[in-house]
Amino acid sequence: MQSLHKNNTWKLVGCYWVYKRKEDPNNSDSIRYKVKLVAKGFTQKGVDYNEIFSPVGKRNCIRVLLSHVAHCDS
Repeated sequence: MQSLHKNNTWKLVGCYWVYKRKEDPNNSDSIRYKVKLVAKGFTQKGVDYNEIFSPVGKRNCIRVLLSHVAHCDS
């Protein structure tokens, strides 16, 4: 953490709590309270807003990897 802070690798982004009350329509006695912490994305600054990157392992790649591991294990 000290290294990241010293190299200005990241900045702390503000956040806020979102509270929600969920009622079951079939059972009036069933009430659940949910809470989540949300980052304030509108405070972020950058130039690559249009870039999309999400590392996803496809099923075929995982199958090939597992078959290779099984083959090398024997």
